[in-house]
Amino acid sequence: MGSIVAIVGRPNVGKSTLFNRLIQRREAIVDAVSGVTRDRHYGKSDWNGKEFSLIDTGGYVKGSDDAFEAEIDKQVELAIDEADAIIFMVDVETGVTGMDEDVARLLRKVDKPVFLAVNKVDNGKRSEDAVEFYSLGLGEYHTIASINGSGTGDLLDDLVKALPEQLEEEEKDELPRFAVVGRPNAGKSSFINALIGEERYIVTDIAGTTRDSIDTKYNRFGFEFNLVDTAGIRRKAKVKEDLEFYSVMRSVRAIEHCDVCLVVLDATRGFDSQVQNIFWLAQRNRKGVVILVNKWDLVEKDTMTTRDFERKIQEEIAPFTDVPIVFISVLTKQRIFKAIETAVEVYTNRTKKIKTSKLNEVLLPIIENYPPPAYKGKFVKIKYVMQLPTPQPQFAFFCNLPQYVRDPYKRYLENQLRDHFDFKGVPISIYMRKK
Repeated sequence: MGSIVAIVGRPNVGKSTLFNRLIQRREAIVDAVSGVTRDRHYGKSDWNGKEFSLIDTGGYVKGSDDAFEAEIDKQVELAIDEADAIIFMVDVETGVTGMDEDVARLLRKVDKPVFLAVNKVDNGKRSEDAVEFYSLGLGEYHTIASINGSGTGDLLDDLVKALPEQLEEEEKDELPRFAVVGRPNAGKSSFINALIGEERYIVTDIAGTTRDSIDTKYNRFGFEFNLVDTAGIRRKAKVKEDLEFYSVMRSVRAIEHCDVCLVVLDATRGFDSQVQNIFWLAQRNRKGVVILVNKWDLVEKDTMTTRDFERKIQEEIAPFTDVPIVFISVLTKQRIFKAIETAVEVYTNRTKKIKTSKLNEVLLPIIENYPPPAYKGKFVKIKYVMQLPTPQPQFAFFCNLPQYVRDPYKRYLENQLRDHFDFKGVPISIYMRKK
């Protein structure tokens, strides 16, 4: 399980530059999402083999500096609650500002590792200027220049040393964990209530009445699993922009620690950008996904059929469209059992192991009939396929020229895997390896 690291600080100190720098090394390898760029405030990074999730708290607040004043405290508090370590960025050019002192005041109370990073230090004179940051009372600082990366190596060395030891994948006999995620008011808590059948959570119509994620051990219909409710969005988050940030931030931890995400969306609002973000987070983390369309009873059926709605969602989630979509109504308890059954199927698909002999028997003839296109006049020969021994489905294709196999062909291979073996709801990773 990776740790979560948050970058905090006032606007324009270079948080995003540092964030992009820390995730791009690995992003380039892991995340060749077909030409999709999204504004990213969340990414994965690793340093010396230690993987962590990185959250950039900046960039959520649109508006003036004074709007930011109030906001930054909330973001820092949230980071303090949710992250395992915090990088606090300041800027040597402007020196210590009132806002910096504000943030430092909040951070001094925390018993989590805090790293003070003084940015834009690119010459000796400036590293002398950096001394004034001792006044923040956070002890030693790191001088960096996030634009060219100098000093970031030392910062990362110290950072990963401070992160909690990663537990190896917990004992396998652990129950499957299903996380219920989605935007505020989509009906997450009501869904859990309807399943459990007791008013364990008091559900009202105000976004943000449920606090923190709660695990419910659940045994019904012969399945046993843990249900993780991520509803917890802070009461004080009244502002719209906030909610976006809070629910994504809240979902990060739940998604990282679950096997299958049940993404609940409100049919009357559709598959909007926030739901897409949460879906994308689950997919990036290689988790199983089931999409639950709630409040389907409120939609005018003559104008919108389930088929149209499904098609709309699939356009948004392409190329990973092999995802079950279940139409539910928490109010009338319609198909909520089907939702859980589907999650169990997805869980089974995610843990499925396919025999090497079977894979080769099915896929090699297909590959022979439609080999990878020649590249620069060179022909790629794929000789052998195997599934890697990882917690989620990853496949290695051994061939003579792995670097010449392009993304469209990898997608073709993925589709063949999906056609012949059931991986519905599960992201698949495909690697080309030199024989």
